[in-house]
Amino acid sequence: MKYDLYIGDRTFSSWSLRGWLLLEKFGLDFNTHLIGLYGGTMAADMAHLAPAKLVPTLRMPDGTVVGESLAIAETLAEHHPDIAMWPTDPAARATARWLCAEMASSFGALRGQCPMQLQHVNNGFDVNAALQADLDRLEILWAHGAKFKSDGTWLFGEYSIADCMFAPVAARIIGYDLPVSAAARAYCMLTINDPQFKAWRAEGLKTTYDPFPYDMGVPLEPWPVS
Repeated sequence: MKYDLYIGDRTFSSWSLRGWLLLEKFGLDFNTHLIGLYGGTMAADMAHLAPAKLVPTLRMPDGTVVGESLAIAETLAEHHPDIAMWPTDPAARATARWLCAEMASSFGALRGQCPMQLQHVNNGFDVNAALQADLDRLEILWAHGAKFKSDGTWLFGEYSIADCMFAPVAARIIGYDLPVSAAARAYCMLTINDPQFKAWRAEGLKTTYDPFPYDMGVPLEPWPVS
């Protein structure tokens, strides 16, 4: 059983990162296809996947096309019940689904003001009230999820779909040096130094951009690595 995953530019496409991690982190067999998200060919590249029009998009081995990251996540979990993609505890699983759904529908200030970029750290980025409110809400949700941990270091202990979904959020916090608690920052550092995340970023860095799409007008620092 081999899947086909259609993604955008690795340095910037936060949703593509989520979709890729859903397959890569859980050891599923798939081919990756790059869509011209910034090259102007996106509509043509995805015409054969209609009515899907955004990345990531998944094509199942039987040809079924699935759009939207949460739908992809649920479909993969359904097709691979032997892999614990969601937390196994029912209460933790319900909470993880809640957090993922809120992540997908909320955090507009964080998304709008801090586009994901994995190249450098913006030093001295201004945090306004709306962005701070998103960060405060994020802290509440992550702390709530931590109540369901029995062991492990990820959001719900063992790595799950929730960690795939929040990976670009963690990257934004690091990439804009946003003010969060020590516990939240530790989780963000865990995320960006995970081997699969680092492999994704390294592949993205092979593509250069001139000019760089997101110039925030602040000093830049190197991306942290460990």
